[in-house]
Amino acid sequence: MIDWQWSPFEALSRDDLYAVLARRQQVFIMEQNCVYQDVDGLDQHAMHLLGWRHEAAGRELVAYLRCVLPGGKFDELSLGRVLCAPSVRGTGVGKQLFAEGIRRVELQFPGQRIRISAQQYLESFYRSFGFEVTSAPYSEDGIAHVEMRR
Repeated sequence: MIDWQWSPFEALSRDDLYAVLARRQQVFIMEQNCVYQDVDGLDQHAMHLLGWRHEAAGRELVAYLRCVLPGGKFDELSLGRVLCAPSVRGTGVGKQLFAEGIRRVELQFPGQRIRISAQQYLESFYRSFGFEVTSAPYSEDGIAHVEMRR
């Protein structure tokens, strides 16, 4: 079972923020072999959805996404930095994460359009949540992406 935490930046504890940055570095920089500036100045103007799994040894951050408010990255609200820990991939946690992110956005920001910069190979995943491709493919950090809106 995943415990979801929806927090603005200033409400994240030091340990929560450390877990987020460590997991983002693991997935986006180390696994995907991308050298880019992960700490990009948008975290402070975003809501953060953290998915925690509790075990005898403590809690582990197994899912995460960032919701940047309108005007931060795009004119629309945007979801990004979507990730799952290797230990939960293929279990449906990614679908739970994205569904929970959309649910939280709709509750807090009703009627807002959502824009994402999606890795192209995940296009069908995002389509299953009602997103449509709105750009030609482009390279971001050496990975094919498309913009999508809902």
